[in-house]
Amino acid sequence: MIKRHGWAPCLLLGTFFIATLLLPLPASAGQPDDLQAQSPASDQPAQKSQDPHAAATDQPQPGQARLDDGSGNSRNQDEETSPKNDRLFGVLPNYLTVENAAKVPPLTAGGKFHLVAKNAFDPVIFPFIGFIALVNQGQDSDPGFGQGMSGFGKRYGAAFGDATIGSFMTGAIFPSLLKQDPRYYQLGHGGFRRRALYSMTRILITRSDSGHRQFNGSEIAGNLVAAGISNAYHPASDRNFKDTLTGWGNDTGWDMMANLAQEFWPDIHVWLKKKFQGGGRH
Repeated sequence: MIKRHGWAPCLLLGTFFIATLLLPLPASAGQPDDLQAQSPASDQPAQKSQDPHAAATDQPQPGQARLDDGSGNSRNQDEETSPKNDRLFGVLPNYLTVENAAKVPPLTAGGKFHLVAKNAFDPVIFPFIGFIALVNQGQDSDPGFGQGMSGFGKRYGAAFGDATIGSFMTGAIFPSLLKQDPRYYQLGHGGFRRRALYSMTRILITRSDSGHRQFNGSEIAGNLVAAGISNAYHPASDRNFKDTLTGWGNDTGWDMMANLAQEFWPDIHVWLKKKFQGGGRH
């Protein structure tokens, strides 16, 4: 996800997200362990029979980022039985979410880098970074950058650097070093408070590549290193320990907000589809 120093973009997205949560959620959210049991048999045709051992033996294909990022069978099943939720609010890229699945094949290091690159260099990101730079310029954040087009260009470059470096640190580099899974595993069932608490605690808790729960060192250390690297291209007046810690805290808070969006957006997507298209999934 996009990460930035400064609270304005976070508050903007957070306000929109909280307002969206006021909509009633669908009564039947997906259950992580029984997706296939809920899906009609007719929705799972020849894909399973073509290679029943593919999910267990094939190396994950990093471009397939919905249910398992690796099993062609699960990808086809997702396309046929689930809404496409690879864009939060229908806009922001969301390729690092595992929806309604308790176990998926692990990502290779190459798969982690590939998925993060898909998020970081998605075409939508470039105008979104421009919006963030405009907000920062309006607030005169990083005053050393100045104003005018020159100041905007510097803020754009800094915002893009913050977002891209932070994403690769927390989603690819540290997960590869620590052998952790950078994907967000949607809980998908239970009440709002339970799911909200679950999503926020994923900042501190993650899965290893082997599927075990452990401390999310990739998130905490990755954001701290990214905040330190940002000192190289932010104005000299902002290169101090306090601002580095502030950037680290802001980035971690932004990721917590992103987890909330990743948890509840699929429910909101289904509800909106039922409301405005007059039907369910099919």
